[in-house]
Amino acid sequence: MEQEQQWRKLSGERITVPVAEEISRVLMQEKEMGHELKVCIGTDSQVKGKITEFATVIVFIRKGKGGFMYIHNETTHLKMTIKQRMLTEVAKSIEVAYSLCNIFSRFGVAMEVHADINTNPSFKSNDALKEAMGYIVGMGFAFKAKPEAFASSSCANKVVQ
Repeated sequence: MEQEQQWRKLSGERITVPVAEEISRVLMQEKEMGHELKVCIGTDSQVKGKITEFATVIVFIRKGKGGFMYIHNETTHLKMTIKQRMLTEVAKSIEVAYSLCNIFSRFGVAMEVHADINTNPSFKSNDALKEAMGYIVGMGFAFKAKPEAFASSSCANKVVQ
């Protein structure tokens, strides 16, 4: 049985129901308030000694009215190459996007998956660009990489401990 991931708001408030239930509730509430939404899902990671921490975010953008996000952190002791780490970030984002895409579709909310991968070949993360783009697009999701991938490169980057 899959363990429910522990999500929280940017304020630190823990989400005590399954994230799909929380997302459905908040989409209903946002729709009632007349907000037009877009959602961006991204993951970033940071290596600290023998530990790699991942932060995955679900970022909601209210057209012309700011936004809000949900955050999930996890750590691993697995040693990874930069390419493995980048593709693990993408896999974590896709897992979340796939688990929630029916909810977003039901509410007519556009979704993008953001990869913290540089499009400039002089950066090491670029080694994973083709695989990441193929994986995300192959799953049927809109793909963004740096510098447009703000969910992973800015939002998740700020909350990876």
